[in-house]
Amino acid sequence: MLSKLPPVVDPRAMVSSGTVDDAGVYRLSDDTALVVTLDFFTPVVDDARDYGRIAAANSLSDVYAMGGTPLVALNIVCFPDGELPMPVMTEILLGSNEKVVEAGALVLGGHSVSDRELKFGLAVVGTVNPGRVVSNANARVGDVLVLTKPIGVGVLATALKEDELPPEGVAIITELMATLNRAASEAMLEAGATAATDVTGFGLVGHASELADASGVTLEIAVLDVPLVEGARQAIERGLAPGGLFSNQHYYSTFVESRTRADGRTVELMYDPQTSGGLLVALPEGSYSAFDRALSARGGSSRVIGRVVDRADRAVILT
Repeated sequence: MLSKLPPVVDPRAMVSSGTVDDAGVYRLSDDTALVVTLDFFTPVVDDARDYGRIAAANSLSDVYAMGGTPLVALNIVCFPDGELPMPVMTEILLGSNEKVVEAGALVLGGHSVSDRELKFGLAVVGTVNPGRVVSNANARVGDVLVLTKPIGVGVLATALKEDELPPEGVAIITELMATLNRAASEAMLEAGATAATDVTGFGLVGHASELADASGVTLEIAVLDVPLVEGARQAIERGLAPGGLFSNQHYYSTFVESRTRADGRTVELMYDPQTSGGLLVALPEGSYSAFDRALSARGGSSRVIGRVVDRADRAVILT
């Protein structure tokens, strides 16, 4: 579909859809560029306010993945008028506003339509110094790969839909998805990250493939070093996998070489679609300690999960 559209050739467009990055970047001046993005989706939890918090964190994440600072946001609302009471929408908007305020940004308004299925998200505009944009296209051979949130919320959200996730599990994934990537973004800027992307609907392998292709490199990911959300392994063993996992696996496995001794279920989790996942960051060799210190000081955590190597036949090698 996108191949039918004309390419963006204006020099003010620093980042557009050509590299399948997280957000667009538009240069305003020598020291200021705009970061623009939008995202919306159907509910992933039952609580309306939590849904709003998660949707906002997910939308804001694209700005953070580019090294930007969120500035303003607009609500995107698709609401089944007459099927759900209006207070549900109020709670969603309140939850979203909490996260936008936490990010230091403002909600200036939005747009709503009547729809048969509830959907919510945000269009977000941020700012970034043009010299400090962190795109997905500049990873270098020798960089280490770091992940800032565990994966597995897709299978656990499916467990929730099937009423097979206990309250403590709901609390874990809700807090994880509602956590801003602000700390990770600030830490990667301090540590001199070469490239980054946030891990969302295409799963770890999907977004890693996009980063590898955009940068002209291959990413080696050590499967057993990838952190998993508590309970994710048990959920997938019970067959609680979202359809998006299999769609991701069907498409992206053609770009993957598997050398891992990890079992099939663990490998499947590498394709698990995430909502408001963490950042996958490429750091110069020797910079991880600085990144880890900066992130820990802000209350975050991370794990080294691989490295960047010369371009091979496949975009991703699972080791």
